[in-house]
Amino acid sequence: MEPLQYFLVTLGFTKLEIETISSFFFHKHFDKGNFFSTESSINPHLAFIEEGVFQYYFNQDGNEITTYVIGKNGFIASLLSVLQQKPAQENIRAVTDADVWMIHKNDFDTLQTKISGFKDFYIKILDGQIICIDESRFGLLTQSAEERYQKLLEKEPQLLQQLPLQFLASTLGITPRHLSRIRSKIR
Repeated sequence: MEPLQYFLVTLGFTKLEIETISSFFFHKHFDKGNFFSTESSINPHLAFIEEGVFQYYFNQDGNEITTYVIGKNGFIASLLSVLQQKPAQENIRAVTDADVWMIHKNDFDTLQTKISGFKDFYIKILDGQIICIDESRFGLLTQSAEERYQKLLEKEPQLLQQLPLQFLASTLGITPRHLSRIRSKIR
């Protein structure tokens, strides 16, 4: 069973629904450093990550500012592109070699009309994205860098081993040097 199908089984879809849903997705491999989406372009696809890690970032004054990192069993999309057909404001790049299952937004919409539970699934994805954005924003405003790092250690320890130091530091809103100091304190 493909990882996408296994994921759909865990969500309670029937065998027939899983076959229908899977028929709309296509597999794509990303080498490390390849882009899923780039700023100022429109990418109308969503993707389920089978393996690998992706970094959301934007460029500011020649520096890459990481806003989000996601790995296995997560979904990636440029929400501005998918929801409003507007150019993305950030890049989405594979940090490791990655395999994803992609679907075009139009096909995603078709599935919502064909399979009643798929709309609920879509709402859960959006709810999850909103919660991640809100938690990240709140953490940057109210938590120290050490607290944000500790939370990352608890929630997603596998990312700490897959991400280069500069991406991890940027995600936490600190410099790589500051992150090194935090890591040495916490060990």
